[in-house]
Amino acid sequence: MKISERHTKILELLTKEEKIEVTKLSNLFEVSQVTIRKDLDHLENKGLIVREHGFATLNSKDDMNNRLAYNYDIKQKIAQLASQDIHDGETLMIESGSCCALLALQIAQSRKDITIITNSAFIADYIRGVSQTRIILLGGEYQNESQVSVGPIVKKCVETFYVDKFFIGTDGFSELSGFTGNDYMRSETVRDMAKQAKQVIVVTDSSKFNQIGVVNLLPTECITTVVTDKAIPSESENYLIQQGITVKKI
Repeated sequence: MKISERHTKILELLTKEEKIEVTKLSNLFEVSQVTIRKDLDHLENKGLIVREHGFATLNSKDDMNNRLAYNYDIKQKIAQLASQDIHDGETLMIESGSCCALLALQIAQSRKDITIITNSAFIADYIRGVSQTRIILLGGEYQNESQVSVGPIVKKCVETFYVDKFFIGTDGFSELSGFTGNDYMRSETVRDMAKQAKQVIVVTDSSKFNQIGVVNLLPTECITTVVTDKAIPSESENYLIQQGITVKKI
Protein backbone atom coordinates (compact mmCIF):
# COMPACT_ATOMS: atom_id res chain seq x y z
CA MET A 1 0.00 0.00 0.00
CA LYS A 2 1.29 3.44 -0.96
CA ILE A 3 1.80 6.02 1.79
CA SER A 4 -0.99 8.23 0.39
CA GLU A 5 -3.37 5.26 0.34
CA ARG A 6 -2.53 4.46 3.96
CA HIS A 7 -3.19 8.07 4.95
CA THR A 8 -6.59 7.92 3.25
CA LYS A 9 -7.44 4.64 5.01
CA ILE A 10 -6.45 6.10 8.38
CA LEU A 11 -8.78 9.07 7.82
CA GLU A 12 -11.59 6.74 6.75
CA LEU A 13 -11.16 4.72 9.94
CA LEU A 14 -11.16 7.85 12.08
CA THR A 15 -14.35 9.18 10.52
CA LYS A 16 -16.02 5.91 11.54
CA GLU A 17 -14.42 5.31 14.94
CA GLU A 18 -13.41 8.90 15.91
CA LYS A 19 -10.50 7.53 17.95
CA ILE A 20 -7.99 4.81 17.13
CA GLU A 21 -4.81 3.47 18.76
CA VAL A 22 -1.37 3.45 17.17
CA THR A 23 -0.98 -0.26 17.95
CA LYS A 24 -4.24 -1.08 16.18
CA LEU A 25 -3.19 0.85 13.08
CA SER A 26 0.22 -0.83 13.13
CA ASN A 27 -1.36 -4.28 13.21
CA LEU A 28 -3.99 -3.42 10.64
CA PHE A 29 -1.56 -2.08 8.03
CA GLU A 30 1.27 -4.47 8.97
CA VAL A 31 3.81 -1.68 9.41
CA SER A 32 5.82 -0.56 12.43
CA GLN A 33 4.48 1.80 15.06
CA VAL A 34 7.24 4.22 14.05
CA THR A 35 5.80 4.31 10.53
CA ILE A 36 2.29 4.88 11.87
CA ARG A 37 3.50 7.72 14.09
CA LYS A 38 5.09 9.35 11.03
CA ASP A 39 1.78 8.96 9.18
CA LEU A 40 -0.10 10.57 12.07
CA ASP A 41 2.45 13.39 12.33
CA HIS A 42 1.91 14.10 8.63
CA LEU A 43 -1.88 14.15 8.99
CA GLU A 44 -1.69 16.33 12.09
CA ASN A 45 0.57 18.82 10.31
CA LYS A 46 -2.07 19.07 7.58
CA GLY A 47 -4.66 19.90 10.25
CA LEU A 48 -6.68 16.73 9.68
CA ILE A 49 -6.32 14.95 13.03
CA VAL A 50 -5.31 15.48 16.65
CA ARG A 51 -2.50 13.40 18.12
CA GLU A 52 -2.68 12.13 21.69
CA HIS A 53 -0.38 9.77 23.53
CA GLY A 54 -0.80 6.35 21.93
CA PHE A 55 -3.75 7.23 19.68
CA ALA A 56 -5.22 9.70 17.21
CA THR A 57 -8.62 11.34 17.06
CA LEU A 58 -10.66 13.74 14.97
CA ASN A 59 -11.89 17.08 16.24
CA SER A 60 -15.54 17.67 17.08
CA LYS A 61 -18.04 16.79 14.35
CA ASP A 62 -18.72 20.47 13.69
CA ASP A 63 -15.06 21.32 13.23
CA MET A 64 -13.80 22.07 9.70
CA ASN A 65 -10.85 19.73 10.18
CA ASN A 66 -13.30 16.91 10.84
CA ARG A 67 -15.17 17.68 7.64
CA LEU A 68 -11.89 17.79 5.73
CA ALA A 69 -11.09 14.27 6.88
CA TYR A 70 -14.38 12.83 5.57
CA ASN A 71 -13.86 11.58 1.98
CA TYR A 72 -10.53 13.44 2.01
CA ASP A 73 -9.02 11.67 -1.00
CA ILE A 74 -12.11 12.31 -3.15
CA LYS A 75 -12.33 15.96 -2.08
CA GLN A 76 -8.65 16.50 -2.85
CA LYS A 77 -9.13 15.14 -6.38
CA ILE A 78 -12.20 17.34 -6.84
CA ALA A 79 -10.12 20.34 -5.77
CA GLN A 80 -7.39 19.43 -8.25
CA LEU A 81 -9.91 19.17 -11.09
CA ALA A 82 -11.62 22.44 -10.16
CA SER A 83 -8.28 24.27 -10.09
CA GLN A 84 -7.38 23.38 -13.68
CA ASP A 85 -9.21 26.39 -15.16
CA ILE A 86 -7.49 28.86 -12.82
CA HIS A 87 -4.64 30.88 -14.30
CA ASP A 88 -1.81 32.92 -12.80
CA GLY A 89 -2.83 36.43 -11.78
CA GLU A 90 -6.53 35.72 -11.24
CA THR A 91 -8.70 37.12 -8.47
CA LEU A 92 -11.26 34.61 -7.14
CA MET A 93 -13.92 34.37 -4.48
CA ILE A 94 -14.15 31.19 -2.40
CA GLU A 95 -16.78 30.48 0.24
CA SER A 96 -16.37 28.09 3.15
CA GLY A 97 -16.50 24.27 3.07
CA SER A 98 -14.08 21.37 3.07
CA CYS A 99 -13.84 21.05 -0.73
CA CYS A 100 -13.43 24.83 -0.96
CA ALA A 101 -10.60 24.79 1.59
CA LEU A 102 -8.72 22.10 -0.33
CA LEU A 103 -9.34 24.01 -3.57
CA ALA A 104 -7.96 27.21 -2.07
CA LEU A 105 -4.81 25.37 -0.96
CA GLN A 106 -4.41 23.68 -4.36
CA ILE A 107 -4.69 27.02 -6.16
CA ALA A 108 -2.34 28.74 -3.74
CA GLN A 109 0.30 26.03 -4.17
CA SER A 110 0.09 25.72 -7.95
CA ARG A 111 -0.61 29.23 -9.23
CA LYS A 112 1.26 32.53 -9.01
CA ASP A 113 0.03 36.03 -8.18
CA ILE A 114 -3.40 34.78 -7.05
CA THR A 115 -5.82 36.86 -4.97
CA ILE A 116 -8.44 34.94 -2.97
CA ILE A 117 -11.41 36.82 -1.53
CA THR A 118 -13.18 34.80 1.15
CA ASN A 119 -15.48 35.09 4.13
CA SER A 120 -13.89 32.01 5.68
CA ALA A 121 -11.41 32.59 8.50
CA PHE A 122 -10.55 28.89 8.29
CA ILE A 123 -9.50 29.16 4.63
CA ALA A 124 -7.53 32.33 5.29
CA ASP A 125 -5.58 30.53 8.02
CA TYR A 126 -5.35 27.28 6.05
CA ILE A 127 -3.47 28.88 3.13
CA ARG A 128 -1.64 31.70 4.92
CA GLY A 129 1.70 29.88 4.70
CA VAL A 130 1.66 30.09 0.89
CA SER A 131 3.46 33.40 0.52
CA GLN A 132 2.57 34.17 -3.12
CA THR A 133 -1.16 34.22 -2.44
CA ARG A 134 -2.92 37.46 -1.48
CA ILE A 135 -5.85 36.91 0.87
CA ILE A 136 -8.72 39.35 1.32
CA LEU A 137 -10.84 38.32 4.32
CA LEU A 138 -14.34 39.79 4.28
CA GLY A 139 -15.52 41.14 7.62
CA GLY A 140 -18.88 40.57 9.27
CA GLU A 141 -20.62 38.69 12.06
CA TYR A 142 -18.40 35.73 12.92
CA GLN A 143 -19.92 32.25 13.18
CA ASN A 144 -17.68 30.26 15.47
CA GLU A 145 -18.91 26.83 14.36
CA SER A 146 -18.38 27.28 10.63
CA GLN A 147 -15.59 29.87 11.03
CA VAL A 148 -17.14 32.25 8.50
CA SER A 149 -18.31 35.86 8.44
CA VAL A 150 -21.96 36.49 7.56
CA GLY A 151 -24.51 39.29 7.54
CA PRO A 152 -24.92 42.80 6.11
CA ILE A 153 -21.30 43.84 6.71
CA VAL A 154 -20.10 41.03 4.42
CA LYS A 155 -22.62 42.18 1.81
CA LYS A 156 -21.26 45.73 2.04
CA CYS A 157 -17.64 44.54 1.82
CA VAL A 158 -18.16 42.21 -1.14
CA GLU A 159 -19.90 44.90 -3.21
CA THR A 160 -16.44 46.41 -3.68
CA PHE A 161 -15.36 43.45 -5.82
CA TYR A 162 -16.35 41.74 -9.05
CA VAL A 163 -14.69 38.49 -10.12
CA ASP A 164 -14.96 35.91 -12.89
CA LYS A 165 -15.23 32.86 -10.62
CA PHE A 166 -16.90 32.21 -7.28
CA PHE A 167 -16.49 28.74 -5.73
CA ILE A 168 -19.00 27.42 -3.20
CA GLY A 169 -19.86 24.20 -1.42
CA THR A 170 -23.35 22.89 -0.72
CA ASP A 171 -25.17 20.92 1.97
CA GLY A 172 -27.69 19.36 -0.39
CA PHE A 173 -29.53 19.44 -3.71
CA SER A 174 -32.91 18.68 -5.24
CA GLU A 175 -34.49 19.49 -8.59
CA LEU A 176 -37.26 21.39 -6.82
CA SER A 177 -35.17 23.56 -4.50
CA GLY A 178 -31.84 23.72 -6.30
CA PHE A 179 -28.75 23.83 -4.09
CA THR A 180 -29.45 24.04 -0.38
CA GLY A 181 -27.69 24.93 2.87
CA ASN A 182 -28.15 24.26 6.58
CA ASP A 183 -27.71 27.82 7.84
CA TYR A 184 -29.88 30.78 6.81
CA MET A 185 -27.34 33.56 7.46
CA ARG A 186 -24.55 31.71 5.67
CA SER A 187 -26.80 30.92 2.69
CA GLU A 188 -27.83 34.58 2.47
CA THR A 189 -24.16 35.58 2.41
CA VAL A 190 -23.48 33.11 -0.43
CA ARG A 191 -26.26 34.75 -2.45
CA ASP A 192 -24.78 38.20 -1.80
CA MET A 193 -21.33 37.02 -2.92
CA ALA A 194 -22.74 35.28 -6.00
CA LYS A 195 -24.07 38.60 -7.29
CA GLN A 196 -20.48 39.80 -7.64
CA ALA A 197 -19.27 36.92 -9.84
CA LYS A 198 -19.60 36.07 -13.51
CA GLN A 199 -19.47 32.32 -12.86
CA VAL A 200 -20.61 30.37 -9.79
CA ILE A 201 -18.96 26.96 -9.46
CA VAL A 202 -20.10 24.30 -6.99
CA VAL A 203 -17.38 21.98 -5.67
CA THR A 204 -18.75 19.05 -3.67
CA ASP A 205 -18.49 15.30 -3.24
CA SER A 206 -21.44 13.34 -4.62
CA SER A 207 -22.86 12.48 -1.19
CA LYS A 208 -24.47 15.93 -1.04
CA PHE A 209 -26.75 15.01 -3.95
CA ASN A 210 -28.42 12.49 -1.65
CA GLN A 211 -29.19 15.17 0.94
CA ILE A 212 -31.39 18.26 1.15
CA GLY A 213 -30.48 21.24 3.32
CA VAL A 214 -33.03 23.19 5.33
CA VAL A 215 -32.76 26.52 3.46
CA ASN A 216 -32.30 27.62 -0.15
CA LEU A 217 -28.70 28.34 -1.08
CA LEU A 218 -28.80 29.17 -4.79
CA PRO A 219 -31.28 28.25 -7.52
CA THR A 220 -29.96 25.96 -10.25
CA GLU A 221 -30.02 28.72 -12.90
CA CYS A 222 -27.39 30.69 -10.95
CA ILE A 223 -24.81 27.87 -11.28
CA THR A 224 -22.48 27.56 -14.26
CA THR A 225 -20.42 24.48 -13.31
CA VAL A 226 -20.52 21.60 -10.84
CA VAL A 227 -17.31 19.74 -9.98
CA THR A 228 -17.91 16.44 -8.20
CA ASP A 229 -17.12 12.72 -8.40
CA LYS A 230 -18.49 9.94 -10.60
CA ALA A 231 -20.89 8.68 -7.90
CA ILE A 232 -23.25 11.61 -8.50
CA PRO A 233 -26.76 10.17 -9.08
CA SER A 234 -27.42 9.94 -12.83
CA GLU A 235 -30.79 11.68 -12.49
CA SER A 236 -29.13 14.68 -10.80
CA GLU A 237 -26.36 14.83 -13.38
CA ASN A 238 -28.81 14.63 -16.28
CA TYR A 239 -30.98 17.32 -14.77
CA LEU A 240 -28.02 19.68 -14.30
CA ILE A 241 -26.87 19.13 -17.89
CA GLN A 242 -30.41 19.81 -19.16
CA GLN A 243 -30.28 23.14 -17.29
CA GLY A 244 -27.15 24.11 -19.22
CA ILE A 245 -24.75 23.44 -16.34
CA THR A 246 -21.35 21.91 -17.02
CA VAL A 247 -20.72 18.83 -14.87
CA LYS A 248 -17.11 17.80 -14.32
CA LYS A 249 -16.32 14.51 -12.55
CA ILE A 250 -13.17 12.92 -11.19
